[in-house]
Amino acid sequence: MATKKSLKIEGMHCAGCANSVEKHLSEVKGVQKASVNLATEKAFVEFSNGDVTDEALIQAIQKAGYDVKEEQEAVQDSTSGVDSDDEKFKNARKNMWWSWGVTIPIILWMLPEMIWGWTLGGETVYHGTMILLSGVVIFYPGWETLRGAWKSTRGGSPNMDVLIAMGTLASLATGVVALLHTFGLAPPFHSFAGIAGMIMAFHLTGRYVEAKAKGRASEAIKKLLTLEAKEATIIRNGKEEKIPVSELEAGHVMVVRPGDKIPTDGEVVEGESRVDESLATGESMPVRKEKGDEVIGATINKNGTLKVKATKVGRETFLNQVIRMVEEAQSSKVPIQEFADKITAIFVPAIIGLAVVTWAAWMLFPDFFGQIALWASGFTPWVNPEMGAVPLAFFAAIAVLVIACPCALGLATPTALMVGTGMGAENGILIRQGKAVELLREIDHIVLDKTGTITKGHPSVTDLVASEESSYEEVLRLASAVEKGSEHPIGEAIVRHADEKEQEIPQASGFEAVTGQGVCAQIKGEEVLVGRPSLLKSHDIDVGKEKIGEARKLEEEAKTAVFIAARKKCIGIIAVADPIKEDSMEAISALKSIGMRPVMITGDNERTARAVAQQVGIDEVIAGVMPDQKTDEIKHLQEQGKKVAMVGDGINDAPALTQADIGIAIGTGTDVAIESGDIVLVRGDLTSVVQAVKLSNATFKKIKQNLFWAFFYNVVMIPLAVMGMMHPLLAEAAMAFSSVNVVYNSRRLQNADLST
Repeated sequence: MATKKSLKIEGMHCAGCANSVEKHLSEVKGVQKASVNLATEKAFVEFSNGDVTDEALIQAIQKAGYDVKEEQEAVQDSTSGVDSDDEKFKNARKNMWWSWGVTIPIILWMLPEMIWGWTLGGETVYHGTMILLSGVVIFYPGWETLRGAWKSTRGGSPNMDVLIAMGTLASLATGVVALLHTFGLAPPFHSFAGIAGMIMAFHLTGRYVEAKAKGRASEAIKKLLTLEAKEATIIRNGKEEKIPVSELEAGHVMVVRPGDKIPTDGEVVEGESRVDESLATGESMPVRKEKGDEVIGATINKNGTLKVKATKVGRETFLNQVIRMVEEAQSSKVPIQEFADKITAIFVPAIIGLAVVTWAAWMLFPDFFGQIALWASGFTPWVNPEMGAVPLAFFAAIAVLVIACPCALGLATPTALMVGTGMGAENGILIRQGKAVELLREIDHIVLDKTGTITKGHPSVTDLVASEESSYEEVLRLASAVEKGSEHPIGEAIVRHADEKEQEIPQASGFEAVTGQGVCAQIKGEEVLVGRPSLLKSHDIDVGKEKIGEARKLEEEAKTAVFIAARKKCIGIIAVADPIKEDSMEAISALKSIGMRPVMITGDNERTARAVAQQVGIDEVIAGVMPDQKTDEIKHLQEQGKKVAMVGDGINDAPALTQADIGIAIGTGTDVAIESGDIVLVRGDLTSVVQAVKLSNATFKKIKQNLFWAFFYNVVMIPLAVMGMMHPLLAEAAMAFSSVNVVYNSRRLQNADLST
């Protein structure tokens, strides 16, 4: 069995950083899978039990040039993640203001020289001041960038910080050469020292805006992190006592008054109320709760005091399971991201190489590039062909270094996934696998399990037919006695009906369930059978044409008929109907409208299945299928070239959910730990399926838009920089804007219409 571990990474700033950490973690012996999310700054590692130590993982991350701030296998401190993000945001804001506080005097000092050619204080003072002020910006607020550049280079995987460090330090160096020239110690050279400080200021501004945007993009998950109650009132030794939620144990009985948050998952043992479960299901209407009902931690009790027995605490609660699922989804890879990852893996070394080639090309072919500079100077005021070949070469090379942006490529997918999965969690849609976002748009057939998906899954007895030799009471008495040992919904409906009729239920022995056919048991030494005609036939009991005809009529009314046999004869029929969910017809119509063909699959007979399908508008039905045969039916559709999504309860349907291209598991209440679904729906209704499809489509659309703009930016801007037509300041501003644009575009996903 694989173990999963989450690690918080410090110091990642671009896609190259994430790729480097991922590569080093994957090389650790025993690690089966490593995935790093730049947007959340977390690494998720999967490995075999006992094969990998924490120290090995931390050393691998440090080898890549980064630090591990904290380890989070599960949410243990709901405020730590939020506090950490706030600290980063405040630090980014402080660095930005520091950089501009020093850079603005640089700009004011440079303006007279740029406009009128007048050097304030003389060339020596001017160049010395530019070096001093830019040096303050680069080595104080920009120190983290330089430190990150050094660590990533030492780790063998240079990142975005390296490009910024090279660009700013190279620009600063030109100022040193110009200063030395005033003392006769170096040849004349155009100084870009002032530009060095501006580049770093723009870079740190981009970091600040990016941190702010990323914080807003993860608002949904942060909201979940801060929802937990801080205290719980429990009954101890007959008295009420307040304790921290962290001290709660399973079995504690909590007192929850109107307006209070329910401290943890539990079961109502006393009282009646309505509970606002919108954080879990997205449903705005409060849900009625009474004795025996499950409640979810962090939901709000509205109007009545409840006594709740804690059933799950800590990592096992609904809220922590949701957060864990969302974080794992955010760390997973979408197939379309693979191409972007391949590019970002070689991006920084390639850009460094291109900058060197650019410099060399300008030096080797000064006339050719000089003509381009002369032409460009006619409409771009920052291009000055009179600077000379060497300064122009530096100008172009610096622009190449600071304009290239792997950040946008690295943020394109995870930021959209972050917003999409957060929105899903708020609406009771848990996207467990990132691949579902891309693959769901390719689905053309959606297979729906009937019981519990299209129908409510709580059948009730509608008809009872007794033979001439038997009575209504005898048929119900014998059937309920046999079914009392069954966990099948039909059996439970029969027993519940007997209880409602206050029918005495005799003791049965030798209970046996025959898969897909029914059940049998001994009552006072006599064998009683309850099930399909095939079960009776296997025991040499003749059902009779008349009873087959009666059953057929019932099945045409969307009822399931079971036969009861005793004394080696069929003594009656009980019809059970599972009510159709109120939203099933609307949801199936919506699925059709977005291009999906719904298919109903059920173990029920053909007539009953067809009757239900007709009511909800499904044309294709697969009936009479045993639980273990559902997988084969999914395979059969796939062999025909269909892309199949399966919707089921995640327990009986687990193999079929796994076989389908996309498995959509329907959970209810606190039952969200369903491993077989790529998507888990907390609400038990079909409209959630439509919302999941719409959310996946909207998220993937944003991913494609982000990748397009990230690629488009680099494809257009880098050639302009190579040709010397892009000022390093504009280049750095454009680079920062491209990353911010990707994050804000992802945030616009929050406006997506998920209505059915």
